[in-house]
Amino acid sequence: MMADRPVIGITLDLEEGGADQYSRFAWCAMRENYLSAVSTAGGLPMALPLFPQLARDYMAKVDGLLITGGAFDIDPALYGEQTRHPSVTLRPRRTRAESAFLAEAMARGLPVLGICGGMQLMAVALGGTLIQHLPDTLPNALPHEQPNPRDEASHAVEIIPGTLLARIAQERTQAAVNSAHHQAVRDAGRGRVNAVAEDGVIEGVEDPTQEFFLGVQWHPEFGIDPVDKALFRAFIKAAGEQG
Repeated sequence: MMADRPVIGITLDLEEGGADQYSRFAWCAMRENYLSAVSTAGGLPMALPLFPQLARDYMAKVDGLLITGGAFDIDPALYGEQTRHPSVTLRPRRTRAESAFLAEAMARGLPVLGICGGMQLMAVALGGTLIQHLPDTLPNALPHEQPNPRDEASHAVEIIPGTLLARIAQERTQAAVNSAHHQAVRDAGRGRVNAVAEDGVIEGVEDPTQEFFLGVQWHPEFGIDPVDKALFRAFIKAAGEQG
């Protein structure tokens, strides 16, 4: 008899709805490749509606938490900044829910994988801060909002030796990644940087005090580089060890 697949809670996006959308009323969504990446790696994907008051109940039912990316930003007030760049777009309900899920997952020691904005939220939870708009702060940075399709790589990242990500990558020193963000981690707080882009932008963060607490700035659910699939396999394996 096959062992049960570890249950992976995956955060949903929230749209307010409209006449030109899927529904005139508020609706939730998730890109299919988040689900298929978890399933292919051996997990049982479970969508998490954005109800922060149910964080304890949700986290009691899952073996791991995947915080997805999205076309919005973390409120700068959450990392101590008083001003907000004009490019910053907020989704307060989603951020409140994901913050609650993350706090409960951390309290329980659940494996957590954060992708793009999910990684940024994890960095903030570790006491870190963000760059609100890369083109203003680092005008010579790479085009991190890549012009080519998201299922193609746009640049490489250097994987930092001695990190959990390096062990997952089997000591590969680089990975080809896609890029879809205008913000970035400025500092990782008490976390550890595990990957950087060629221009020095932080591309990965982890917490060495936890068994699996790892975020990356790119979108490994597209499976562009072998490191992407290895990352999902390692996450599912860590979640499977929770039972």
